[in-house]
Amino acid sequence: MHGYEAAHQLGTKFHACLSAGDWDGIRSLLTDDVAWTLPGDNTVSGTAEGVDAVVERARKIASYGLHFELLHILVSRESMALSLHNTATRGDVRLDEYLSTVCRLREGRIAEIETYLSDVAGMNAFFV
Repeated sequence: MHGYEAAHQLGTKFHACLSAGDWDGIRSLLTDDVAWTLPGDNTVSGTAEGVDAVVERARKIASYGLHFELLHILVSRESMALSLHNTATRGDVRLDEYLSTVCRLREGRIAEIETYLSDVAGMNAFFV
């Protein structure tokens, strides 16, 4: 399989596992030393380092009841990105954000994740 196809398939699997709450599935896609950086100043911001911390972050984000709408999977020579529209409601607070989650790949697995958001203030208000 060509590198671009493998990267695209990895993105498809990551989104499917996140949407299904398949934490072991996500774990299988990550390197042991993976790191995930999110902007903002809230309970899911900052950098999670190591596979356990990254899986726990995914679990925490999903626990807020998000709908992860996949818009596009984008690939480059050495990376893959998910273009997502995330929505959720918690009481009177509504999350409605567009984001790109950029994944740097190493040996067919995700080694680093950085998330770019359209609405950091909205994320801060939602993830308390």
